[in-house]
Amino acid sequence: MEKIIIAALAKNNVIGKDGGIPWHSKEELQYFKNTTMGFPIIMGRKTFESIGKPLKGRLNIVLSSNGELKYEYENVIVFTGLTEAYNYCEKEKYDKVFIIGGGKIYQTAIETADVLQLTYMNLDVAGDTYFPEIDLKRWKTESIQKYNEFEVHRFIRN
Repeated sequence: MEKIIIAALAKNNVIGKDGGIPWHSKEELQYFKNTTMGFPIIMGRKTFESIGKPLKGRLNIVLSSNGELKYEYENVIVFTGLTEAYNYCEKEKYDKVFIIGGGKIYQTAIETADVLQLTYMNLDVAGDTYFPEIDLKRWKTESIQKYNEFEVHRFIRN
């Protein structure tokens, strides 16, 4: 199973501000939807709650240290750790799983991910959450796709 971190970053590596995304791009949202549709998405509790509801067409996996946390939605499962979420997805025979944030989840997942699929927005913004530093010795660029408002860089682990 391929473990893919997918994130949108400003030029200065900002990914969030005040619990949300500090820009709005229909083009980027459509790209994200098309890429993740049909696959499990793993996110932290704060990210899930900032979205406000499950993303349709995908199994929404929420990570929380609160093992008692439950949501009254279909297609939402809560696990206490990334390994537990990965094991579930392996057992269910998913080909790939996307890790969609936030900052703490990315920091943990970057050690086990197979792919970084990073959308670099054509802007700088103020924020309070940043994507972790990437050790480019451990990753190689597989492809770069250019769009109007951003570029998508796909890195694979060396």
